[in-house]
Amino acid sequence: MSTARRIAQGLDLLSVQLNRVGLVVAVLAVLVMLMAASWQVIARYVLAQPPAWTEELARFSMVWGGLMGASCAFRFKADPTLFPEALLLRGPLGVVTTLIRSVGVLIFVSVTLWFCIFGAGMNPARGYIARLAGRQAETMDVPMLVFGIAIPIAFSFIIIHVFADIARLALPREAPAGASEADPDTDVVA
Repeated sequence: MSTARRIAQGLDLLSVQLNRVGLVVAVLAVLVMLMAASWQVIARYVLAQPPAWTEELARFSMVWGGLMGASCAFRFKADPTLFPEALLLRGPLGVVTTLIRSVGVLIFVSVTLWFCIFGAGMNPARGYIARLAGRQAETMDVPMLVFGIAIPIAFSFIIIHVFADIARLALPREAPAGASEADPDTDVVA
């Protein structure tokens, strides 16, 4: 096995593992959101004393669940797309459409990550992450960074997924002797 193929498989394996982490975090975030919203309803209508923190916790859990779910949807190619038929293309046209999709995603994600780190004048102290670190949540005693860090984490996962897509495209898996060609859209790494 060539070094390039090993690197491509390693990148794909990393993408699969990050996708699993993303799925677990997304499910847990949705469960936390559900529990917070349920407690809010019970406390409001049964106990007549709704806590203020449940609404904020539900909102921030929704952000984590949505962003981590979006990274997983990108890996599964289940994200919204203008031309879903383009994802099914194979051969040279499939390569071109995958590269166009990858470049578009990388531009958007890179710019977003840039401004997560750097603010005006390329000052990291004025970047999104630094500004969140200096703020507290309104009703919970935690820094806003705990909630806002979901954006750079999910977008970092998406960058790994993009590079794994390109690696799978550039170096397709070798089918074992006597086996039929594997489905390229599965999450199983050979």
